[in-house]
Amino acid sequence: MATSRPQAGKRWIQKAKIKSGGLHKSLGIAPGKKIPKSKIAKAAKKGGKVGRQARLAQTFAKMRKKK
Repeated sequence: MATSRPQAGKRWIQKAKIKSGGLHKSLGIAPGKKIPKSKIAKAAKKGGKVGRQARLAQTFAKMRKKK
């Protein structure tokens, strides 16, 4: 059963605290290298900062325009 959560504002992303390269550092991957989707999925199941960063990365991937 899905849990309901409060509706986010239309411009929630502008308020998100994003640190460039934060997920790379948390996962121990060199800056500039691509993070495999499997590592992001595994990290998204974790709690804390790493989990939040990974879930946000997954959200951004969904927003990205496909060619």
